[in-house]
Amino acid sequence: MKDQLVTLHRNALDELQGINDLESLDQFRVKYLGKKGELTLLLRGMGSLSPEERPVIGQMANEVRSNIEALLEQKKRELEKIALENRLKEETIDVTVSRKKFERGRLHPLNIVLNEIKDIFHGMGFDIVDGPEVELDYYNFEALNIPKNHPARDTQDTFYINENILLRTHTSPVQIRTMENRKPPIRILTPGRVYRSDDVDATHSPIFHQIEGLVVDKNITMGDLRGVLDIFAKKMFGEETKTQFRPHHFPFTEPSAEVDVSCAICKGKGCRVCSYTGWIEILGAGMVHPKVLRYGGIDPEIYSGFAFGMGLDRITNLKFGIDDIRLLFENDIRFLQQF
Repeated sequence: MKDQLVTLHRNALDELQGINDLESLDQFRVKYLGKKGELTLLLRGMGSLSPEERPVIGQMANEVRSNIEALLEQKKRELEKIALENRLKEETIDVTVSRKKFERGRLHPLNIVLNEIKDIFHGMGFDIVDGPEVELDYYNFEALNIPKNHPARDTQDTFYINENILLRTHTSPVQIRTMENRKPPIRILTPGRVYRSDDVDATHSPIFHQIEGLVVDKNITMGDLRGVLDIFAKKMFGEETKTQFRPHHFPFTEPSAEVDVSCAICKGKGCRVCSYTGWIEILGAGMVHPKVLRYGGIDPEIYSGFAFGMGLDRITNLKFGIDDIRLLFENDIRFLQQF
């Protein structure tokens, strides 16, 4: 066994000289000094030695182990030093090279206008409320006084998932959900994405944004609606902005109106932007239909309310003079850098 220890020691030293990386060094340690290593396996044969030979071989084996461990640790330090030097060379930073210039981000024009609208209505006591974009037919149509086979459904060009589930075509379902879960007085603003099966052009998109408002309380009148929208128009487009209501029809409001603002470009005199009328349509509004109040669990004999809805994309276009809705969705950095 003495000769075997000498041979193992010699082989280990020769092999250690040729190791040039830490991974191979660890494999070497396991091979010779591990629990199943060559030295351990060799010492298992000491049981066959005579009592006189055991202490001699045991001492020799300890010396071999100690020597291999010392050389292994020395080799490890050498390889770690080399690895560190190589890493420092590879990761050297030339501080004289001009750094890459990072552009500072900014808000999208839709978010700029949305935040402004939120601030305006916050100032009038409105809460911001959100709801699901994948909606039930009941909340999107029926509870808004748009039953099955109602012609208004045809004009919405709805994306149906199945007979009862769809992508919402307006944010009005949030109004019903709010009335179901809150008692009057209610003052809410409901911004969000909506979906309709439209062809993409300068004024249409299958994905766009709406902002709707709802107020329900005792003795709410059309005059309250006019006052709120007049304040909004002046804050959004300028203090000299005027509003006008034109009779219209919506299934969920009665009476209903379309609301125009005086053209900010020509100050009401008439130009290409306002089709030479002096007015620009911005939203639809009206008094909440009694049936809609009942669907929301509110007694129309006690409470009344008004609602309005506008396209955030349209308001943004008017605010910044943008003439193509597609620019809001294409993420062209040249366009976005203007805001």
